[in-house]
Amino acid sequence: MCSFMKRWIPSFKSAPKVAVVRLSGTIAASGRSGTLNDETLGPVLEKAFRKGKPKAVALVINSPGGSPVQSSLIGARIRRLSDEHDVPVYAFVEDVAASGGYWIASAADEIWTDESSIVGSIGVISAGFGLDLLLKRQGIDRRVYTAGESKSMLDPFRPENPEDVERLRKLLAQLHENFKSQIKTRRADKLSTEQNLFTGEVWLGAEAKRLGLIDGIGHIKPTMKTLFGDKVKFISYGVKRPFFRRFGAQIVGDALESVEERAQFARFGL
Repeated sequence: MCSFMKRWIPSFKSAPKVAVVRLSGTIAASGRSGTLNDETLGPVLEKAFRKGKPKAVALVINSPGGSPVQSSLIGARIRRLSDEHDVPVYAFVEDVAASGGYWIASAADEIWTDESSIVGSIGVISAGFGLDLLLKRQGIDRRVYTAGESKSMLDPFRPENPEDVERLRKLLAQLHENFKSQIKTRRADKLSTEQNLFTGEVWLGAEAKRLGLIDGIGHIKPTMKTLFGDKVKFISYGVKRPFFRRFGAQIVGDALESVEERAQFARFGL
């Protein structure tokens, strides 16, 4: 039916639309293929909320986490757009929404998972290597000159300094408080008070629902049809891959990124 007829026939109602945005991969400031960040997702989310007057935006999430700042930026953008356009947001978790992945999921009005989905990991981690003994065994003397006593904090080529470790622990504690505040604000009175949910532990779907970390067990199409009717239309939005990557260019870089991402997912047995 032409647009003119749709406009002037009172009884005609178009099928409700749900905009679907897939968020899959680790979260990092880098714009590399396969990572999630506010810069690359911003235009996608803007289009999903604005185009075609959707009844809702559905986020399909599969992420082990990553940068706390990028997680916060993405989550804040989702909330801003939802409020500006008065469009509800539903998050659907596939394999995992852990750490920063769960932070982003918490930006939704409701969180749905599969029975075997992994959610949680509300904590902060910092990891690295100490190479000072290796240099010593090789007879290598490293020389570092700084202005500012903390400028070389946690230098992996120097012996670990207890004061540096304490500074790092304070930073991690502050980040953890930010994460906890986000979840407490977004999940509010839904969260269970039976146990501490902020230890970095993860849970599967049914247990996560009991603890209030999610709203239900369900997949995107049947859940959206229950809410908006059987005639609901799904419109997908996603980040386009750079031209050269579509034809297999930058193979080495892609391979390294794949190894890094697999390591992140492997933390949850995936």
